[in-house]
Amino acid sequence: MSAAVDGAFVGLDGLLPVRAICALTGRSPATHYRSLAPRVHGPKPRRPAPVNKLTDEEVVQVLDRLNSEEFADKAPAQVGAILLDQGTYLCSESSMYRILRGHGQVRERRRQATHPAKKKPELVAAQPNDVWSCYADVVIMPMLVCDPGFQAVDGVKRSA
Repeated sequence: MSAAVDGAFVGLDGLLPVRAICALTGRSPATHYRSLAPRVHGPKPRRPAPVNKLTDEEVVQVLDRLNSEEFADKAPAQVGAILLDQGTYLCSESSMYRILRGHGQVRERRRQATHPAKKKPELVAAQPNDVWSCYADVVIMPMLVCDPGFQAVDGVKRSA
């Protein structure tokens, strides 16, 4: 006669340790303890907001300062350095980037060159004997060229 009580079995001589019971049943102690832990499903709880998070008024103040005439064409690192020289600290450089990114104002400002797509050359024959190419023969049947003086660059046989 035995009954389970809090992870151990009650026998005639009292409680048996979990290891002994697991050894008798062939079950791993890790499996036993894992089955006792509650299973957590679903999304993780939301992280609390940091205590030093900028208020909405502070965010508007930083955004207005970054968009002012004086700083409109400067990077947040330059803005932060200039403001510190003036004795003003609004927020960190990373916070400036985060605010600008949140308002869609972080992008590459330099002119970027755009290159057209490269088109592969194409040989088109309108009638028989219009296009002659040795390159296709060399690629398709490389074993037929046994002459060491043959160069596949332009298909002309030259002496070595």
